[in-house]
Amino acid sequence: MNYRTLGRTGFNISEISLGTWQVGGKWGAPFNHENADQILNEAVDLGVNFIDTADVYGNRESEKAVGRLVKNRSEQIYVATKCGRFISPHVNEGYTPQVLRGFVETSLKNMGLETIDLIQLHCPPNEVYYRPEIFEEFDRLIAEGKIQKLGVSVEKVEQALKAIEYPNVDTVQIIFNMFRQRPAGLFFEQAKKRNIGVIVRVPLASGLLSGKYDASTNFHPGDHRHDNRHGEHFDKGETFSGVDYETGLQAVNRLKAIFPDVPLAQVALRWVLMFDAVSTVIPGASRPDQVGLNIAAGDLRPLTQLEMEAVGNVYDEMIRPLVHHLW
Repeated sequence: MNYRTLGRTGFNISEISLGTWQVGGKWGAPFNHENADQILNEAVDLGVNFIDTADVYGNRESEKAVGRLVKNRSEQIYVATKCGRFISPHVNEGYTPQVLRGFVETSLKNMGLETIDLIQLHCPPNEVYYRPEIFEEFDRLIAEGKIQKLGVSVEKVEQALKAIEYPNVDTVQIIFNMFRQRPAGLFFEQAKKRNIGVIVRVPLASGLLSGKYDASTNFHPGDHRHDNRHGEHFDKGETFSGVDYETGLQAVNRLKAIFPDVPLAQVALRWVLMFDAVSTVIPGASRPDQVGLNIAAGDLRPLTQLEMEAVGNVYDEMIRPLVHHLW
């Protein structure tokens, strides 16, 4: 495992870490704690020391599993969680310092931790980024020792750029992959300038970049890939990175032709790591064996300039016109 510094937090973290949205099993299925424990422990066994979760994942069950992991392991494990998505309706008016403080305290109890290494606002509405009192509350939580660092998880590049204007925002979690390349422009430039930790989520475009799906693939009800293609439940950019499924399949075939001898999922993760602004990438796993396959991507040789250009051409010709301006 290779390690990178998470911006100005100073945390030395695994460059391929673990996201826990579906750690208890497949999306939409009941949470399976035995499976979650196996996945989490496999990750730590293989050198992962940064775990990203959220209070809403599995309706707090994912946090419980992460807390259990930390208690049962002797290694230094950095825990990142998120807050805000339990606000219903999920609108700007629901965000208050008191509500967010309550979420932090609930997460601490849920995980059995004395402090949270990194708390992240969980894709809040756009207006929240323009409310200093929201961000100031986290300074008080840091002073009280309840959290160590503050970050944001964003949908759009513009939100990331606004968030890092706040001096206490140390990290940004953002979607970045072969089908979502806009962050590599102005945002990565500013993140490096300000020494912001960049956590890349959805690196496989909800599995589309695994290369394992086709036109006959079915996703069961409850899986966001089944019923969020157009943003029915949350931002549609979270599902297949907002790319039309059929177009995505065609683009995947072109990518497979560029990399015929390596699993596309591993190439897609290695592609993300080619960008030095990235601190870590957090693919998920619904089975323990998927963890090792993801981590093996870090052992692949660097992509050549010609390969990077070829990926860029696929994006420019098939994906950019559809999604680049949206996120």
